[in-house]
Amino acid sequence: MKKIIIIAAAFLGLAFNSNAQNASATATQSVSLTLSNAIAITFTGSGTNTGGAVTLPFSTVSDYANGVTSTAQQLKVQSNLPFDVTVKSNASNFTYTGTYTTGTTMPVSGVLKLMVTANATGGSIVTPFSSTAYSTLTSTDQNLIANGTYGSNQLFSVQYQATPGFTYPAGTYTTSVVYTATQQ
Repeated sequence: MKKIIIIAAAFLGLAFNSNAQNASATATQSVSLTLSNAIAITFTGSGTNTGGAVTLPFSTVSDYANGVTSTAQQLKVQSNLPFDVTVKSNASNFTYTGTYTTGTTMPVSGVLKLMVTANATGGSIVTPFSSTAYSTLTSTDQNLIANGTYGSNQLFSVQYQATPGFTYPAGTYTTSVVYTATQQ
């Protein structure tokens, strides 16, 4: 009988041990992201904010009479907010390099023009610019793209046209075109 009681007690002890809960503990930690506004504009050809030089050679009478057009130049905006893009020439006149000393002051306005050939920014092209006609550049900021949508790959392309006519002597006339992307 003693053996039966001892065996029964042993089975009871095992039963209680098998129903016991495993011990556990938890730890909690808060993680916060502190985001700043971020925007960048780059030329896709160079991957930087400095595009490759665009050369428009005037070799024939037809070039002088009709103007010369560049290939499309693609830019990319990356922004975490909606944005606008402006464009301007860095100076009101081209810089001249050549052998002539007179008649070399060529204004940018009226000679250098721009057209938006593609717009995948989610925004709209702002008048006077369009995707169907060239508009004159000036040395003051001109709205080019309005209400571009945020994202990491907002692309647009531009094409230049120069129409200096027969007024200026041979040489190289240079200006820089500045694109500025600004968050709204």
